[in-house]
Amino acid sequence: MENFVKLVLANFFLACFFSLLHLPTAFDISVLAFPLALLFTLLMGYLFYSRLVRRNEVTLLPTIIRIFQYEPFVLIAAFVIRRSGKSGLPYLVDLLTCLVWLGLTGLSFVILHYIGGKKLASINKDWASYLDGLKKPPFTGRTAPKRLLIELLEWVDAGVQAVFMIILLNIFLFQLYEIPSESMVPTFLIKDRVAVFKTLAGPKFPLSDVGLPYLQKYKRGDIVVFRNPHYSDDRKSEVKTFMSQFLYMLTLTFVKTNTDENGELKADPLVKRITGVPGEQLMLMDGKLYARTKESPDFHVVEDDLSWAAWDLNGQPDGVKSRIQWIPMSKGEVDNTLSVERRRRELDLEAVRDECEALALEFRSYCPAGSREGDWGLDFGSLFTDYDRYEYHFFRDIYDNALKIIESPSGTAWFEAFMTSWESGMGNLSAYSEANPSDEAALIGGNLYDDSCFRLNLMLKLVVGRLVVRIAALNNSGLGAADVRADAQVKNMLADAESLHNYVAHMDQRNMRVFPQGEGNYIPEGCYFMMGDNRYNSLDMRHSYEMSLKTITDWDEYALCYYSNLEPQYVSYRRILGKASLRFWPVTRFGKVR
Repeated sequence: MENFVKLVLANFFLACFFSLLHLPTAFDISVLAFPLALLFTLLMGYLFYSRLVRRNEVTLLPTIIRIFQYEPFVLIAAFVIRRSGKSGLPYLVDLLTCLVWLGLTGLSFVILHYIGGKKLASINKDWASYLDGLKKPPFTGRTAPKRLLIELLEWVDAGVQAVFMIILLNIFLFQLYEIPSESMVPTFLIKDRVAVFKTLAGPKFPLSDVGLPYLQKYKRGDIVVFRNPHYSDDRKSEVKTFMSQFLYMLTLTFVKTNTDENGELKADPLVKRITGVPGEQLMLMDGKLYARTKESPDFHVVEDDLSWAAWDLNGQPDGVKSRIQWIPMSKGEVDNTLSVERRRRELDLEAVRDECEALALEFRSYCPAGSREGDWGLDFGSLFTDYDRYEYHFFRDIYDNALKIIESPSGTAWFEAFMTSWESGMGNLSAYSEANPSDEAALIGGNLYDDSCFRLNLMLKLVVGRLVVRIAALNNSGLGAADVRADAQVKNMLADAESLHNYVAHMDQRNMRVFPQGEGNYIPEGCYFMMGDNRYNSLDMRHSYEMSLKTITDWDEYALCYYSNLEPQYVSYRRILGKASLRFWPVTRFGKVR
């Protein structure tokens, strides 16, 4: 008995020390942590020592057992509340507090092992006899309402303890996630539920940097769950995120309350596949992922990625396809994409130069003499705003744009610069080819991505040039807007423009510039690059959440523009919560994640 009392007293004084570590330093929600921990500790000490040991009030024994069962949960709640205020605590304080909590948790399990088991008789026979008496049928001599209340309270108690235990397991061992979007189709579908094992990923105590050591090593192809780096990670956001995740886990993934400043549910955490690893420089081109390293400086296709990337969902099995809510590209749009890319790769730059010069010359023949004045000092903005430069707007308003060029005093000079200034400094055009992605001398800009954007811009400009010249010819013949729009050649050209626009609208999902940018820059150690398998429907580490108007190529001052959110970034291992290892729902798709 004496040794057992000493064990409980050790627990009591350690809990008092834990409470003192939660003294507040600011007047906010964190002030609640100290009284919560202290009052719980004092109640535990009072009931056990003053009432049970000294007065032998054995009827309090079940209550005391409950208190020791709840001790780890109440104290971890105080830990979270203390760190939910405006400011955190020093790392050493967090470390000491976590160690004390672990010690208290261990002591509470030892105490429960004695007080709630067969060894209780060796401590106090009266206590053991009382607990044995409680194990008899509980309904004898009790009214129906009382029996119902006792049964209900026991169920509530069991449920609360189970929930807290699940939450602790979710923090340190594994966590359940529901797939919220179709970014990982066909690997994951919306409403699929996966288990993510976290122990090796260095899980942390809530709202602190104290946790288990990071032991996990990731490789290309691993599917991971990680904190979304697009969102702020300030203390206020972290507290809100933790409380939202707490409720999310409490309801077994059914209730989501983690919203942004606009009230929209955050895409956090994310589930994506690791496609780039430390020491690599990446490039995505025509749906193929390229990588190179310091040791292998030539870009090569990452063959494994071809088996993960889903570009055409139209061919998925019926059982999968019926559960896909949105197929971003129809079969016709996929065919158009492949056709545009083939035309771009086969583009003869010498032939393009000849046609551009011919169009500029023909345009002169249709314009009044006054419009030939001007010089090559003109830039794109001399006639058109940035809004006009957006390729979709330029084609949509092509009739008005053509008239603006025709009627401008410097229109002829502007059009000639638009069509031919890209040739300056190019040298021998026949030397450029996309046949070898590692031949930097044959690629405009020194890489396949910059070269392809340059060629795509030329394809767009050729259609613009043909349209402007055709409209000028029809206008010169006295035809009005209705006749111009009904012209068969104009319609065919606009159909080509629509085909190119449809490609440009999706090009940031299909292609990605060299990343990280700069010669000799590679993904740092401990960092990874992630993409969703459903590449046309995945807002992942290729993209930011803001669209901006950008030129299609930096190698032509008269380039058209498009709206882009291409802003690739890598993710530190510290933000990775663990690997998605098991899909457990629906049962028809149960199995290991690959």
